[in-house]
Amino acid sequence: MSITALVNMGAVEILDEQELSHRAPLRFHRRLPGYEETPLVDAPALAEVLGVSKVLVKDEASRLGLPAFKVLGASWAVYRALEERLPEGAFGDWETVEELKEKLESLRPLNLVAATDGNHGRALAWVARLLGLGARIFVPEDMVTARREAIVGEGAEVIVVEGTYDEAVERSAAEEGERGLVVSDMSWPGYERIPSWVIEGYSTMLWEIDDELERRREEGPDLVVVQVGVGAFAAAVTRHFRSSQTSRHPKLLSVEPTNAACLLRSAAEGHIVSMPGAHDSIMSGLNCGRPSLVAWPTVSRGIDVLIAVDDEPAREAMRLMAASGIVSGETGAAGLSGLLELLRGGSTGQQQEQREEARRALGVNRESRILLFNSEGATDPDAYRRLVEGAHASS
Repeated sequence: MSITALVNMGAVEILDEQELSHRAPLRFHRRLPGYEETPLVDAPALAEVLGVSKVLVKDEASRLGLPAFKVLGASWAVYRALEERLPEGAFGDWETVEELKEKLESLRPLNLVAATDGNHGRALAWVARLLGLGARIFVPEDMVTARREAIVGEGAEVIVVEGTYDEAVERSAAEEGERGLVVSDMSWPGYERIPSWVIEGYSTMLWEIDDELERRREEGPDLVVVQVGVGAFAAAVTRHFRSSQTSRHPKLLSVEPTNAACLLRSAAEGHIVSMPGAHDSIMSGLNCGRPSLVAWPTVSRGIDVLIAVDDEPAREAMRLMAASGIVSGETGAAGLSGLLELLRGGSTGQQQEQREEARRALGVNRESRILLFNSEGATDPDAYRRLVEGAHASS
């Protein structure tokens, strides 16, 4: 097993005012059918394993009936993008989704389009079905069958691209037009507004965390750990905990797969760079070779320590999550996998020096309170059974 760590000496405590999140997405999401807050789980067994005071897990294994948090960003971005395509004020007041659908008649037929490693595409297809729109989802050729079938199950057309996720993004971008609306969590020059709305949409889960801690009369975390693909989710987390609207500004740790550590590599270079494939980690939702353009300014300035890990810690993290009653897929357990490597690693030489420097930068000790995100449930049920239930059966 190996670990690569980078301490970001330029991390800032407070981001500029224009980067602050707000509660408009939360108010929107509360009007969607099936909305409810996801659990904030106290996981004492994980705290014991990590040698810290408390571990809280925001469990996104079930969000609006889907096994991942991605629908928060997809639905808010679709809403804002459709609003922009209609005459000013056309949405007006609405209370139910049926009322909202009626306001979209002039835009039909319309396909929502995206590339995905699984969860974003399924979320976008769910939104399309909810609103009576079509969906065309581009996927890399190595996506497992279960994730493809789940997208098809939401009523979408799935187009398999020979190549990586990044090549699927390129194919999907060509679909933009009068009858195609590209809703990507990845951004590139000239395509920035919609990905920024995706980031805004993720803020709902962060306000939920704040509200739940206030109800419990608990202090916020000292360390927040976030998994990184293109960086949109990490940007939402960074904006929230680096904003002047929050009273506590914890240290931030990002975790990526070793062979797709595009954010870490870019931070080391000081500018966005691409990592060529193959991006074949089991943490499939993080198999991205280039950071999002709109996420980059936030994550490059706001994250304290960036690390990359191999797949074996993710397998162990899934099992530890399961032992705490949390169903966590490979990507969902990625944050915990990074902590396992960082806090328990016993290798020697340069890697150990990296670990020690990172631990010092994060200030982790036995009194620390840590927040993790279980960003997905068992999106590949067969793999989950092999990695988690099979391990229990053989032990």
